[in-house]
Amino acid sequence: MKVAIYSRKSKFTGKGESVENQIQLCKEYIEKHFSDRNPEMLIYEDEGYSGGTVDRPMFQAMLKDAKAREFSILICYRLDRVSRNIADFSTLIEELQDYGISFISIREQFDTSTPMGRAMMYIASVFAQLERETIAERIRDNMLQLAKTGRWLGGVTPTGYDSKPSTYTDSHGKDRKMHMLVPIEEELDVVKLIYAKFLELRSLTKLESYCVQNNIKTKNNIDYSRFALRNILTNPVYATADKTLYNWLMDNDIEVYASESDFDGISGVMAYNKTIQHRNTTIKRRDVSEWILSVGAHPGVITGKKWLTVQKLISRNKSKAFRKVKNSESLLSGILRCANCGSFMRPRSGRIDQEGVLLYYYMCELKEKSKKSRCQNKNAQGNKLDKLLVEEIKSLASSTSGLGEQITSEQVKVDALQNSLVSEIEVLETNIKNNDQSISNLVNNLSQGQNTNACKYIIDQINALDKQNSELKNRLLELKEKRDVNVNQDNNLGAMRNLLEHFATVVDELDVPQKRELIRSIVDQLTWDGKRLNLVLFGDTSKKDPPSIEV
Repeated sequence: MKVAIYSRKSKFTGKGESVENQIQLCKEYIEKHFSDRNPEMLIYEDEGYSGGTVDRPMFQAMLKDAKAREFSILICYRLDRVSRNIADFSTLIEELQDYGISFISIREQFDTSTPMGRAMMYIASVFAQLERETIAERIRDNMLQLAKTGRWLGGVTPTGYDSKPSTYTDSHGKDRKMHMLVPIEEELDVVKLIYAKFLELRSLTKLESYCVQNNIKTKNNIDYSRFALRNILTNPVYATADKTLYNWLMDNDIEVYASESDFDGISGVMAYNKTIQHRNTTIKRRDVSEWILSVGAHPGVITGKKWLTVQKLISRNKSKAFRKVKNSESLLSGILRCANCGSFMRPRSGRIDQEGVLLYYYMCELKEKSKKSRCQNKNAQGNKLDKLLVEEIKSLASSTSGLGEQITSEQVKVDALQNSLVSEIEVLETNIKNNDQSISNLVNNLSQGQNTNACKYIIDQINALDKQNSELKNRLLELKEKRDVNVNQDNNLGAMRNLLEHFATVVDELDVPQKRELIRSIVDQLTWDGKRLNLVLFGDTSKKDPPSIEV
């Protein structure tokens, strides 16, 4: 049985039941309640970190070990040692429950292995949900108040505008600072061109091709994608706040925090509450019905009528603009890149030959979009290229190719490193355990001692051991991360060896999607330079002098 102890502590003071003694108290609790199960203790200790955040190194290490089921019980001295945030605490409890791990807090007698403890867990979850909903309401109320000013709330500014601070006097006579959008004329000229060309071409794909051909780039100097163009075309910040737009907003019951008189035909529009943003997740766009719109302090550049026409066109073409690529007989779609510019080589259908076989070829994506103005790499014969690649991998998989020997050599290096890491981890864990025992003994001596000078000496020893343990634990965490990376590399090498050994026997029995997935699992890099196919497999860690196939 393994029991984890988590503590979050400050510098040792030696005062009664202060947080400095929490590990010892947790150990005593374990000895009292679980001694019959021969418990092995894992200790995670963060020093100098606030309970208001979960971004603590040993806390994250504990979560990682919990996910791996390294222990069955997590114990702490007090609930606030884990987190002072109800939502974070509730999330932790839910995660531990998913992993089948019980949680115990000594001070509050919180034990999720008991019915009462589980009831407390559910109560905590209810309060966490209430807190989330209260925060959401507070944010929305704040947005409504900010919408009155038409200010910019921060973040990446839209193309065509910069954010500048300005000062104003509030109703109480105090000077306040806020940010406003100010025009960048050369960027706004590009925005106007994008709107005009979209209305002319009526297609995001054609607009993307136009921008690539004419070398029209984003403010970060990269080619416009359909996604980036769509963001510009659907952003109301460019729309002029005029009567046409106001009537459309009213007809569609969209929340507007401005009066009709504010829609003067000059100012732009500000939209709040446009996206859903959570930490470590992709930003999602809310439906326009959830937006909060107001008249901004910046000038608009696209009339309301033109902006609404663009929205109708985008809505009508939405299914076409983002349709999935049709499946074909090609094996290298999504793998093969152009050696000249780095773009993907996309399969394009050709004619059907005399035997009824569909012929296809691979074309550089940039070459196609730019109409050969940005890349002139020669197209590749798809049927021939796919067949040659399969034969090449079969050849490399043979015992005489030398690739097997290279994988074996890499395997030896990985095994040697793993043995070294495991040995050092064992030494560190032993040292940490010995230091913990020494600290425990010193704490007992301290509780029995009366000599002030001796107490000071013991506290100094405890501080020194505690500091040493902190350094050892940081090193231990670093080594465990290296060990995990090394294990993954070992697994990858084993999987590569297995794939190569069986490739020749299974590939001809698979259908096209299965062949494509098998090739993707083996090939790391694949480029076409107009004459040769250059190949790098995942097992080839050196990537020097990769094999090439003359076509």
